Amino acid sequence: MSAPAQPVAKKVPAPRTFHGDTVIDDYAWLADTSDDEVLDYLRAHNAFTDAATADHEPLREAIFGEIKAHTQETDMSVPQRRKDHWYYARTVEGKQYGIHCRAPIAGPEDWIPPVLSDEPLPGEQVLLDLNVEAEGHEYIAVGAASVSPDGALLAYSLDTSGDERFTLRIRNIDTGEALSDTVEGVFYGATWALDGRHLFYTTVDDAWRADTIWRHEIGSTADDVKVFHETDQRFGVGIGLTRSEKYLMIAASSTLSSETHVLDAADPTGEFRVLRPREEDVEYSVEHAVLGGEDRFLFLHNRAGINFELASASVDAPEEWTVLVPHRDDVRLEYVDAYARRLALGYRRGGLPRLALAAATLAPEFTEWDPGEELVNLGPGANPEWDAPRLRLAYESFVTPGTVLELDPATGEQTVLKRANVPGYEASLYAAERLWVAASDGARIPVSVVRRKDVGDGVAPTLLYGYGSYEATLDPWFSVARLSLMDRGVAFVVAHVRGGGEMGRAWYDHGKQLEKRNTFTDFVDVARHLVDTGRAEPRRLVAMGGSAGGLLVGAVANLAPELFSGIVADVPFVDPLTSILDPSLPLTVGEWDEWGNPLASAEVYRYMRDYSPYENVAAKPYPAILATTSLNDTRVLPTEPAKWVAKLLDHSTSGEQILLKTEMVAGHAGVSGRYAKWRETAFEYAWVLDRLGCA
Repeated sequence: MSAPAQPVAKKVPAPRTFHGDTVIDDYAWLADTSDDEVLDYLRAHNAFTDAATADHEPLREAIFGEIKAHTQETDMSVPQRRKDHWYYARTVEGKQYGIHCRAPIAGPEDWIPPVLSDEPLPGEQVLLDLNVEAEGHEYIAVGAASVSPDGALLAYSLDTSGDERFTLRIRNIDTGEALSDTVEGVFYGATWALDGRHLFYTTVDDAWRADTIWRHEIGSTADDVKVFHETDQRFGVGIGLTRSEKYLMIAASSTLSSETHVLDAADPTGEFRVLRPREEDVEYSVEHAVLGGEDRFLFLHNRAGINFELASASVDAPEEWTVLVPHRDDVRLEYVDAYARRLALGYRRGGLPRLALAAATLAPEFTEWDPGEELVNLGPGANPEWDAPRLRLAYESFVTPGTVLELDPATGEQTVLKRANVPGYEASLYAAERLWVAASDGARIPVSVVRRKDVGDGVAPTLLYGYGSYEATLDPWFSVARLSLMDRGVAFVVAHVRGGGEMGRAWYDHGKQLEKRNTFTDFVDVARHLVDTGRAEPRRLVAMGGSAGGLLVGAVANLAPELFSGIVADVPFVDPLTSILDPSLPLTVGEWDEWGNPLASAEVYRYMRDYSPYENVAAKPYPAILATTSLNDTRVLPTEPAKWVAKLLDHSTSGEQILLKTEMVAGHAGVSGRYAKWRETAFEYAWVLDRLGCA
């Protein structure tokens, strides 16, 4: 049988006019993914991609086998205590999904978690076995798994298509009986009231914005009660219970401002009250604490400066703030966690996350925790119990697998509870380092490099990864799959470009809206630095990014195609102007604070038009490109990479391979199931290794 031909998209000119500028979009017709012609086009691309990469199959199988060999397939998370039970998750060799479980504690003073083993704990109850729930479905994801305060009921929600719309159900844990309570089309999360009779959940509007909080009474046939509705389309909402279990809190937030409403958790049918009314350009989050025996609210806010300040206030006078940790230009406060006897403060300094602990007093004195490693990602672990005598902490790095330990604040003693077992892995063979690269405008860009030590400091095949949006950070993380790259000599490099949050709020501000181009030029500057300093060479340099990181590498493909031998764009946001011009699309209005509003501003329109990857595809020698997407993605619609690939195929002068791969039953995060995800990773990494000459 002959290999299938790469499909060529037909051109159907569709004019679009804004601010006096008319653009002809030849591929707008690909937006209708309910149309059989569009579906056939995507399937034809899949068939071509399969054929074009068929020779990678042995390498893909090798990588899949390596991931499998480096993974302890039958494993257990460190149990965490909640009231009368230890809660944990297990995986079993050969099964795609995790199993959520619990087992009874020995007694009220039992704070030391059980010894981990491959076997279920004595008295184990299975709360949710996703392998069972997945039967008959190609995809499954959990939106909530929440146990009622009395431990009797499980509220859980599942998505079986990838569109992130979940069905909420209630189950009696002891009997396994499914209650009649079912709610369709809910968003992530489910929060119990203390009475165990009322459950709060969130729904989204047509633009996929979480806009409404509802209260459901277990067993009631009455309509659920609308507790809170957000009318401002820039804001999304969520609800949660404080760790102290004293308050229910609704957070309404946009990119630039926020507002919190609170209710005594013992009065779930009462009225929420606002703690501090929203103000433009003022963000705050709230935590309940008991400081020096007094009930207080902790406010992490940016009224005093862009890098945030920590203040406390009486629960009866939340407008009267007392500063606990003042604003600093070189430290970005990110979160505060409160426990009965201590506080944990998360922040970043020098491009890296930090953690400090303090006793829960009215004037806490924070002491920074040192995990003993420089390039590390760290924070509080799972600490659901308000009055636990020990504090669980977690960290990982590019070379250290995920580690969970407990700290005894009274003695300072640290006990490692678990470090992820990676069979066959020898940490001493690998090294990570931090570089600083000068951007074209003088900014200092932090760059992380991890590789095998025996690769040396000379030219190496290199995978350059980036994101750079929403103030998201790419802090050090351990990856089993990445070993398959590094063991073949590849250097893995992360460019912490502007638009992310690595260097504080200003780093984010200088990579958004009318300064968004800094994100792309920073990435190019890092690539040029790697080449100019003899660490990499264009013929063996591949760029990779996903979602907004796909926008990054898509823009870079237009700016500097000569620097790369290949580009991987996962679920890429490559047609941002078209999407942000359409308020009816998911998330658009809420995104205007991130990108600017091209409907209202001709300046924003022109700026976005000039960097949009799709808008700026031109006749030039593009490197090889692999674009992936999912049919049910509600965050970045599959039409974006489909249109981009069609236009690239029409314009590229290099003759290099340009491929599109669509998962037909999946969402923004790709396929579900760990073995399926490993195969998805193996597919991409085999393609990368082929472009790097390491296949």
